[in-house]
Amino acid sequence: MKDMTHSADAATVEEALAADNHQGVVDSEGATALAMQNTLLTPRFYTTDFDEMDAIDVSPVREDWDLLIAQMKADPNKGHFKKNEDWDHIDWDTMEPKLKREFIDFLVSSCTAEFSGCVLYKEMKRRGNNEDIVTLFQLMARDEARHAGFINDALREAGIAVNLGFLTQKKKYTYFRPKFIYYATYLSEKIGYARYITIYRHLEQNPELRFHPIFKWFKEWCNDEFSHGEAFALLMKTDPKLTESWQNKLWIKFFLTAVYSTMYVRDHQRPAFHAALGVDPDWYAHEVFTKTSEISKQVFPITLDIDHPRWQKGLEALQRANVDLADAKTSGNVIKRITGTARAAMAFVSLFTIPAVKHQVPRSTRLEPAY
Repeated sequence: MKDMTHSADAATVEEALAADNHQGVVDSEGATALAMQNTLLTPRFYTTDFDEMDAIDVSPVREDWDLLIAQMKADPNKGHFKKNEDWDHIDWDTMEPKLKREFIDFLVSSCTAEFSGCVLYKEMKRRGNNEDIVTLFQLMARDEARHAGFINDALREAGIAVNLGFLTQKKKYTYFRPKFIYYATYLSEKIGYARYITIYRHLEQNPELRFHPIFKWFKEWCNDEFSHGEAFALLMKTDPKLTESWQNKLWIKFFLTAVYSTMYVRDHQRPAFHAALGVDPDWYAHEVFTKTSEISKQVFPITLDIDHPRWQKGLEALQRANVDLADAKTSGNVIKRITGTARAAMAFVSLFTIPAVKHQVPRSTRLEPAY
């Protein structure tokens, strides 16, 4: 089976992109094609105004900044992302087909998301002259590269690998203003922490449900995610307008709603994966939203009311619309696609218009992992 880690043929990947994927990813071309997709539910690659980011003055948060950078330079996870005696051999050929398909989808999506951060952070490090900012992004790029590489190593045992170099050159980049990068990346890192630690703690209590060794690495992994989120919290703290103006509060609410609802819909696309873990997706979503909301109080003046009567109903409506949209795409039913899009938009608006919960942001930004 061809390993696309070192080489890739663009035409082959494009053919895999166009192919029917109902049987799931079966080779490296398919994995790279899946990672190449740009939809509302797939990880994207971002670019931004690097000059604006390079001009950030971290003086207002200097004490916390220096503590965080020192911690990251100490590199507590150096050597962690390597297989050792805890890495159990998995026979991929005997894995239940639907579980295998969904688990590979999970790994490819996770690898793409981690590498997306690596690409963005590396570019900031390459273009910047601000020593504080360049140092931070160099350290974060280091961590994300390790994460993506570790996931790719796990995929290779299934005879699959995502061609990360090909993604760098060929995947479409989405431009976000720096403040949108802050909101989206902060939430991505913190919700990543909440996701990893929730699964890790669940499997710690139910080790018989740990069907793959990669879950054993989630505790230290999620601490990297936590630290990266802390960095973006500090970046936002350098300019109070980013979180205090009424316009930016609306943007924060938008990103909170978008990130939470995207996670909910994406996770409900993997029923066999969550069943194998012994995790109910609705329970899991609420646990992750609760953790992320509590953490985000460190910098955001609002949180979403995830206990509001419309919240769960809106998520379920969005999920049903997404199922119909997927069916419409497969069947080519234009009417179903139009109505599905309209229903998805209405569900999102219903979620977005739930009144936010306001609170006082603490003066100190520093947090420690608490779950």
